[in-house]
Amino acid sequence: MTAVGVERGAAEELVPLRRNWRFQVLWGGAASSMLGARIADTAYPLMLLAMTGSATVAGAFSTAQLATTVVLGVHGGVVADRRNRRHILMAADGFRFCVTLSVVTALALGHLTVWHTLLAGISVGGAIAYGGPVRMIALRSVVPPEQLRLALSQDEARSSGAGLLGPPLAGWLLSVGRITPFVGTALGSLLSFLAACAVRFDGRPGTATTRERGGALDGFRLIAAAPLLRSTLLISMAINIVAAAVLLPVIVLMRDGGTSSGGIGLALSGEAVGGILGAFLVTRLHGLMGPGKLLLATSWVLVPCLLGPLLPGGPVAVFLSLLVSALGIPALKVMVDVLIFQRVPDEVRGRVVAATITAFMMGMPAGMMSSGLLLDHLSPSAVLVLYAVLLAGCLVPVTLSRSLRAARWEGEES
Repeated sequence: MTAVGVERGAAEELVPLRRNWRFQVLWGGAASSMLGARIADTAYPLMLLAMTGSATVAGAFSTAQLATTVVLGVHGGVVADRRNRRHILMAADGFRFCVTLSVVTALALGHLTVWHTLLAGISVGGAIAYGGPVRMIALRSVVPPEQLRLALSQDEARSSGAGLLGPPLAGWLLSVGRITPFVGTALGSLLSFLAACAVRFDGRPGTATTRERGGALDGFRLIAAAPLLRSTLLISMAINIVAAAVLLPVIVLMRDGGTSSGGIGLALSGEAVGGILGAFLVTRLHGLMGPGKLLLATSWVLVPCLLGPLLPGGPVAVFLSLLVSALGIPALKVMVDVLIFQRVPDEVRGRVVAATITAFMMGMPAGMMSSGLLLDHLSPSAVLVLYAVLLAGCLVPVTLSRSLRAARWEGEES
């Protein structure tokens, strides 16, 4: 067979992503789980607030869940590199379903307590720590390299769509009945578990001789040793910190301007809308720019967007600022995934994925805490200006790096 014949045969064998049933089933399960999680993020605090009247207790659920995910995240990566990933995914999703089902049962019997709810948050956080890295690898391992960016773009649309639909859906389900949103969350976990059981993929990490090598922090060491991955992770952490930090001053700014609670919610949905629209731009942006230029362009766009809420227009200005700032984020997230899959050996991929997830999640509480402290001493407008200046200051040194600006996608080096 000629070389042309081989290429033609390979092209004919490439199944369109929409007909790749393994990817679509896994993606559907992940979408169900993500939507259930976003519903839970809203429903649990509202329920705890109704039970206790304490905002501190209401916020404790998310804090407990996030803290557990961060603490166990590194070990989750180690397990992903040393055990069968498919079995881990099934165990994590099955455990998550059982935990949520216990909350539904306790609610139905009228015996749900605050401690039961907080324990559920800790348990779900643990399931995320172990199932999260494996789910990311599984979704990406059932598509050919030629379709990786398209698959990752669809996955980003899942995250943004869940972020847009979850909170209002949780509010509507709570209006139907106190137990209803938790039934929905349990159903999402069940569908995710069934998808993991239905789709077979090679869950063996590396080879028998390599999977036991290295320690828990090898993911961070590998990232630190790779200049492009290191710069990407550091800038992404800065973006996460700032994104989490500006939420509170923006809310205070709109409230002081007389915007209703409903108007505030609609304005904040601009981020999710921008993420959904940005998912359709991933392939185009990756074709226009190399990874270094894409990283810098996406990051610098955020600086003026941080000042957008200060413009006249109130919630409209906030909505548009969040939308524009989020347009490039899916391309940036897909870039991180592509770099990991192109440049990281499979036997340590779980630890690298876990390291990136842990680093990103650590930025969220840091941002929220810092903005709260600053708002005790500064106006919301001053806080937004300060974060814009700080982000710009972080970006200047990396922007001056010639090697980062010249970075290319693997296989495109001149």
